[in-house]
Formats: sequence, C-alpha cells, structure tokens
Amino acid sequence: MSVLDTIIEKRDGATHDRDAIEELIGGVVSGEIPDYQLAAWLMAVYFRGLNAEEAGILTDAMIRSGEVIDLSSLPGPLVDKHSTGGVGDKVSLILAPMVAACGIQVPMMSGRGLGHTGGTLDKLESIPGYSTALEAARFREVIAECGYSMIGQSERVAPADRIMYAMRDVTGTVESIPLITASILSKKFAEGAQSLVFDVKCGAGAFMKTPEDARTLARSLTDASKALGRPVVSCITRMDAPLGYKVGNSLEVEESLESLEGRGPEELMRVVHRLGGWMLVAGGLVSDPGAGEARCREAIEDGSAMQRFRANIRAQGGDVERLTVERMRELRSPAATVIRAKNDGVVAGIDAFAVGQASVLLGAGRMKAEDSVDPGAGVELAVRVGNRVNAGDVLGRTYAADGAAAERAESVLSRAFTVLPGAVAGDGGEMILEEISEL
Repeated sequence: MSVLDTIIEKRDGATHDRDAIEELIGGVVSGEIPDYQLAAWLMAVYFRGLNAEEAGILTDAMIRSGEVIDLSSLPGPLVDKHSTGGVGDKVSLILAPMVAACGIQVPMMSGRGLGHTGGTLDKLESIPGYSTALEAARFREVIAECGYSMIGQSERVAPADRIMYAMRDVTGTVESIPLITASILSKKFAEGAQSLVFDVKCGAGAFMKTPEDARTLARSLTDASKALGRPVVSCITRMDAPLGYKVGNSLEVEESLESLEGRGPEELMRVVHRLGGWMLVAGGLVSDPGAGEARCREAIEDGSAMQRFRANIRAQGGDVERLTVERMRELRSPAATVIRAKNDGVVAGIDAFAVGQASVLLGAGRMKAEDSVDPGAGVELAVRVGNRVNAGDVLGRTYAADGAAAERAESVLSRAFTVLPGAVAGDGGEMILEEISEL
C-alpha cells in the first residue's frame, strides 16, 4: 500500500492493518515520507481516530523505530509511572525512591517543563551536579544500585515519536488521544518498563480539563497497553489547585525532601501513596493497592525511601550535601514578593493554571523548548483550598531573578486565589477521582 493509500484509508474512516502502520512509521524515520504526507495522515487520525488495536500497533512500531533499552539483566519487577503533567507535580521525585525501597525497580524516562506544567528533569537538575544524560549501560547500573534511575529521552529511543510530535505541534494535532497514547507508551516501554501506572491529571492545571476527557485518555492508555500485552492501571487525579505548596524546580525538591521526611502535604501524599500502592500491585508484590499504600507509608516512616533518594542523587552526580531543606532554600532566586488576601473569607479556589503561568513569568518554566529556566524561581503557597484567611494574610510568595520578572508574575498570581466570605472551611476534596485497571 502506498502512503497516499494509507492517508485515504484513514481519511475515509477505515481501519489500518499492521503492514500499513509499520510501513508508515518506517518511512517517517527513514525520511522517505515527506512532511506534507505525514501532516495529512496526522490530520486524518485527528478526525477519524484509531481503535485500541491500531493504537497498539502504532505504539509497537514506534517502540521498534529506535533503541529499546535492555533491562533483562535486572531482577525486577520493573514498573514505571507516567504523569500527564500538572502544576507543582513533584510526585515522581517522592514516588520512585519510595517504591524502590519496597522492592520495585523503576526505569523512568522523563521530560522537561513546557508551558504552565513543570518537568521532572528540570527539578532534578536544580540539584547541583545531577545528570539526567546517562547512557543505557549506566542507566542499568544506577537502577541496580539504587532501585531507580531518572533520565531524559535519548535521540536513539523512539525517534518516530520525536519526529511525529514535532509535526503534531505545528499541525494542530497535539490533542489527538490515540497519538498522545502512542507517544507516551512508545517512550515508556522503550525504556524497559514491564508495566506502568498512569497518573492522568484532570482540572484547570491539567492538559485534560474535564473528567470525561481525562477518562477518555485513561481508557485509551489502558486499552492500547492491553493490546500490547502490557499490564497497566490509570488513575485520574485532581489538578484544579497546585499539588502541594511549592511550584518551581528547586522549590519542588525542597518539598520532596520534606515529604520523604514524613512532612509532606496531605493532598500530595494521598496521590503519592495511592500511585505507589498500585505500582506494588503491578509488580506483583501485593494483591491490592491498599496493602501497597501501607508498605509505602512504612518506607517513608522508616527512612528507607530517603536513603534511596540520596543514593540516587549521589549515583547520578548530584551534590548530596545539598540535600537538606535548609540548603536547598539557599538556591531560591533573590527577588521575593508577597501576595496578600484582600478580604476576609475562605480560600474557595487556587487556579493551578494561573499559578503555572506565574511560575513561567518568574523564570521557572519555558514557553519554547529551547528556553532556559531559572532553577531557583517559583511560587510558594501559604494556604490551601478550604483555609480561612483574614484581609492582609499572606496567600503566597514569589521568587525571581529580578524585580521585573516578579512584577510580571504578581498580577497573574493575585488572580489565582478566590477568597469568598460565605464559603465553608474544609479540605480540597478527593484527590483520586477514578481508577481503571487492567492488572
């Protein structure tokens, strides 16, 4: 079948067979398929979709388009977690050492922040000396030593995804659920994971704004993985307000250290423990996520999770002497401002999207992939949803390299807080909205 036939087939709503998809991906990577034909096929998929079998075949072809990291020498179980991205989402920094302390091995290939969402690599690299650019052999060694390792995507891993994502970005097809699914799964399974736990964020600060959209993506990820014969679970978690109190790279390392010391914010730790519980189920170490959560709590309480974290930082070149909350605070950018409540009332909402936008203006994020970030910039919240405040109380603080950046962010951050006189004090609500398991 020619590429044109494949485009027409999908344009007309037909189902691709394995040969058509594999020939397409082979041509994308070799450069034989011109950009305009790839763009046409992506747009056809955007409107017509792919079924679970097609998405599974596409994912498999994308995995095999480049290097697949061989972790067969490790005893396992090899379980990874993927988040669809949010504001203040430092879950991976806490989760990986915690489940490693419980006996799971975690090969984690992560990304950088873009737009209002932060990136795990940027957070880790705010620790002086920490390297996420490891060759496959060293990646294996670090997992064997520490139970987990976190690296960036190599150009040799899933090159089809890199080419296709760049084209999706300029053709208005980024939002296609089956293309998102194949992009995520191809990178994760190419890194050597045997099973996956997905954290699909839902709300104002997430890519998926509504429960319906989040459920559609979660179901797609689960069904495509099942078609590949890979056991997965998808958890839909709330992302209306930032996760935790701190947003920004070194600031989120601070909060991760506090969490590993047993002082993490309740909403954040609910997500961490639940995802950890499912990872232990996926690895066959417990029979249900509740039992897994209990073991994860023990790993925090007995200090073994913190030991794994410090071991990983050392193994990947980071300054272990810097790993205290007090020493990490020294990395905060110098220009600080304070946001105060304008009236008495209850904090009815903290807009995660606005906080994320403010963090970018402060220098903690990037609008284009080539932008640099200020590791010490960010936002520290002083309140959570449901807290009662008086006029003049501190709602949050910002940190930036200079006053101009702080001033640009201040008005955006001020609008993030909704304080209502008649609201009822309480907590921020349930964090785990839904779970879809194929384990």
